[in-house]
Order: sequence, then structure tokens, then C-alpha cells
Amino acid sequence: MTQTRAGFVALIGEPNAGKSTLLNRMVGAKVSIVTHKVQTTRARIRGIAMRGASQIVFVDTPGIFRPRRRLDRSMVKAAWGGAADADVILLLIEAHRGLTDGTQAIIDNLRDHAGTTPVVLVINKIDRVKSETLLALSQQVNAAFDFTRTFMISAEKGHGCDDLLEWLAGQVPEGPWLYPEDQVADLPMRMIAAEITREKLTLRLHEEIPYQLTVETERWEEKKDGSARVDQIVYVARPGHKGIVLGKGGETIKAVGQAARAELAEFMGRPVHLFLQVKVRENWLDEAERYNEMGLDFRDGDA
Repeated sequence: MTQTRAGFVALIGEPNAGKSTLLNRMVGAKVSIVTHKVQTTRARIRGIAMRGASQIVFVDTPGIFRPRRRLDRSMVKAAWGGAADADVILLLIEAHRGLTDGTQAIIDNLRDHAGTTPVVLVINKIDRVKSETLLALSQQVNAAFDFTRTFMISAEKGHGCDDLLEWLAGQVPEGPWLYPEDQVADLPMRMIAAEITREKLTLRLHEEIPYQLTVETERWEEKKDGSARVDQIVYVARPGHKGIVLGKGGETIKAVGQAARAELAEFMGRPVHLFLQVKVRENWLDEAERYNEMGLDFRDGDA
């Protein structure tokens, strides 16, 4: 009988390095929100990939950056917590940006947080640079830290991802699987639904507003016909933001609701009836309950 393996792999890196895209690629399903805006992943989202007899549980941590607010500090603490609990740490960097000050700061912190955990360098977006640039970057970053391995990939196009998954399958410890074979994420559906709606809002809105709002699934009702009724509240921090989120004649929130409902129905494989409300809560960024809904620890935001 083949020995099963299972373990945790933490994805760390600067915001927008491609962690969520890589997670979704590895899992083969969309479990983490992907937008062009930085800092979109707030909670530690776990996606589960199967490879042969190995179950690889990816922890998509929030991007590590210099925090300014309580929410930022909670996100960065969650990121380092995800790394500390992992069997393997993957540091993602963008090929075209090279060794940035932000990545150097993460490498400096890795010396304190990684311990004996293998740290793998993953150079992403390799399709954006020439091969000689890639080679020079790999040598430069490996000189800055003793990485166990280096992989060059394009998470968006899939190049190199198969080799990375195969290697990780052999690295996670021997032991029983941690989740059912057909499960792709360990977030409750209420939270996945809220993340999907927040992604649609982030894609439609601009500037600072996406960071000043949160989505909570207030009610989830299973219907006799197999469909689900989902009621969500979009909390915004300022009265002026409510009008922007609603849009003229409610067109923005209507479009967001339609897009979120379609994706949620596809994800669940059954009809979904989604109802959205927008409410102003000026101090939601300072409420412990909102952090719990996001899977973050409110106390981690203490200065």
C-alpha cells in the first residue's frame, strides 16, 4: 500500500507577487481572490491540492508589507504565523521587479521565522523577462539567503507549476490526509461567498474604497429545491462610500451581485439567490467581530 503524505506549504511574498494566482493554479479551483489591487488577501486561505498519494495544503497568506493600520498589522502577523506553522515555505518574487527592498526585508525576517523549515525560492512571471535576466536574479537572491531549491514559474500560464507541485508532493511529511479527498479549501462556504463578493467589489471600485470595506455573510438558508439563499452585508467606513458602492440607481451593487452570484453558483454547482445590503459602520476597522469574520486576530493589530 502506498504511504500517504500530507503537510502545509506557506506562500509568502510582497503584495501582488502572484500568491493567490499560484494557489488557484495548484488547487485547480478558485479559492483565493485575485485582483490587480494589492493587499486583497486578508485571511490565511487554505487551498488543498492532491498529487498522487500526497495532500498538499497551501496557506495563501496576506502579502507582507510595511503595516500602517490595525488591519494591516493583523494581516502581516497572520502571514508570518502561516509561515511559522508550515512544513515548507515558498517565497514568491516577481521576475520583472527583481530583488526589491520589500523582498529583502522579508528575507531578513525569514532568518528569524523560518528556523529549520525548508524555504524555496519561486520566481514568478518568468514570461516577462529574458532568460539571462532570470539567471542573474536567481544568483542574486540565492546569495542573499540559503534557499533549499529554486523554481521558475508563470502562475498565470502554468509554466513550471507542475514540477513545483511534484517536488512538494515528495516533501510533505508521511501521514494521513488532513482533509477529505474532494475538498479544495478549508474556509467555510459563508466565508468563501463573502470573499467572492469582495473580489467583485474590488474589481469594480477604485482607489482606497476596497480597503475601507468588508463583506459578511449574515444568513445562509438551504432551500428544498437544492438552491441556497445567501444574504450578505457590505460594510463601508464612510457615508460617502455607500453611494459609490451602490452606484447610480443601484447599478454598481446590482452588477456586483450578479457577478458574485454567477461565480458562487458555479463554485457550488447549484443555483444561488444572493441578496446584498450596504451599511455604514464608521469604526468597523476597530471592531474585533469584523476581524473574526475575516479569519484574523484583532489583537494582532495592536501597535
